[in-house]
Amino acid sequence: MGMDIKQIQDLIKFVSKSGVNEVSIEEQDFKITIKTNQEPTYVTATVPTVAPVAAPPVAQAAAPAPVATPAAPAAANNDANLITIKSPMIGTFYRSAGPGKPSFINVGDDINTGSVLCIVEAMKLFNEIESEVSGKIVKILVDDAQPVEFDQPLFLVEPK
Repeated sequence: MGMDIKQIQDLIKFVSKSGVNEVSIEEQDFKITIKTNQEPTYVTATVPTVAPVAAPPVAQAAAPAPVATPAAPAAANNDANLITIKSPMIGTFYRSAGPGKPSFINVGDDINTGSVLCIVEAMKLFNEIESEVSGKIVKILVDDAQPVEFDQPLFLVEPK
C-alpha cells in the first residue's frame, strides 16, 4: 500500500529536525529514501559503541586494584592461572537460548573446547559463543541481557 503524501511530509519534517542524514524505508511494494544536506551530527553514533571498546581501561583499572588493597594480591595470585574468555563482538549478552530456558553454563560447570557458553546478539543475529579452552567456569563477569563491547571479558575459566 505504501505511504500517503501526509505521512511522507511528516517523515521529511522528522528527518530534517532529527539531524539524521539519510533514512530509507522499504516495504514489499514501496521504497522511499530521504536524504538531507546537513552536516553529519549523529553519524558518530557508531563511535561511542567503538570508543567504549577501550575495555583495556577497565582491565587497567582492575590491575592497579590488587596493589591498592592487601587482600587483593592473594586474589590476583589466584586469578593469574585463570583464562579470560572475551566477547568477539559488540552486542547483547544472553546466558540462555531464550527466556525461561536454562543457562548454557553456570559457575562451577566444566566446559570443553567447542562448548556453547552464551549468545551475543548483534544486529538481530544471535551468535553462539563457543569455548576455545577446556576447564571450569570460575566467574561470569556479565549479567544476562547486558550490552557487551568487543574484547570485553565475559568469563573466567580455570584451565584443565
